[in-house]
Amino acid sequence: MSEKKVVSKSVSYNEATENDDGQRLDNYLARVLKGVPRSMLYRILRRGEVRVNKGRVSPSYKLRQGDIIRIPPVTVTEGPVTIPSSNLHLVQDLKDRILFENEDLIVVDKPAGLASHGGSGIEFGLIEALRALKPEERFLELAHRLDKETSGCLIVSKRRSALRNLHEQFRQRVVKKRYLTLVPGKWDRRIKLVDAPLIRNELRSGERMVEVNRKLGDPSSTGFEIVESYEGATLVAAMPHTGRTHQIRVHTAYVKHPVGGDEKYGDKEFNAYLRSIGLKRMFLHAFKITFKNPKDGSLLKIEAPLPDELEQALETFRKLSNQG
Repeated sequence: MSEKKVVSKSVSYNEATENDDGQRLDNYLARVLKGVPRSMLYRILRRGEVRVNKGRVSPSYKLRQGDIIRIPPVTVTEGPVTIPSSNLHLVQDLKDRILFENEDLIVVDKPAGLASHGGSGIEFGLIEALRALKPEERFLELAHRLDKETSGCLIVSKRRSALRNLHEQFRQRVVKKRYLTLVPGKWDRRIKLVDAPLIRNELRSGERMVEVNRKLGDPSSTGFEIVESYEGATLVAAMPHTGRTHQIRVHTAYVKHPVGGDEKYGDKEFNAYLRSIGLKRMFLHAFKITFKNPKDGSLLKIEAPLPDELEQALETFRKLSNQG
């Protein structure tokens, strides 16, 4: 027999963090009101029970850092976590993708092609898979997110206190992230920092695009350094100093070296070449993340090895460069 589960027992007011910036309100609610059916979320939105900055907004409203979200009391019938049969292998795969775990958090090596969380037409993501893998954990929440096609280090909190601590570390820029990306052409060694404000736009099709806008954009900066050079391409390390949506992808495109395999902002000719050598995904990998352990303040440095398909692509470029 199912039991009633109190998800939110009283009205609460949450402040949107930098990591919530750009997320749709309905997806945000699905995350913070874990287990609440979408139909109920849309119902309380229609009734005006959820407010942002004291006003009614649509489910598609994009949150901005600093927004105050009013969340009403919610009670739902609790049932087992349902995982689509087509995704059962992902749950099992996560067992081997846990890079670090203690009583406060888990760091997972997220595979490319798996969303960080469900929503916007995606029923199943990494956080849902992790909850199915660890049903004994009463609290599992993403501390930040990665794009669906980006692989690598992703922090999941196991305690609310740890989540607050991690969010504060992100706000204070204590968390340091290092990504690896393969871009077309020879990267100019003088480009060590791209400081270009970013703004989000939504096309008529509903697709979200991000672009540089020096007048209206939010401050955004990314550090870069060359890791390895090849004939016609460069392996670059990207260190985002801010956490804007699609930041690395837009900043690399802005300096005419877009992320390889990026279908939204990338170079069509370079992408076609990558597909011809067998790379079917975007070459963007969250290789390393450094932050403080919420429990004792000790420094944690976690690395996710480069996936085989990315390493194989690099080997192809190395061979071609040696031949040249």
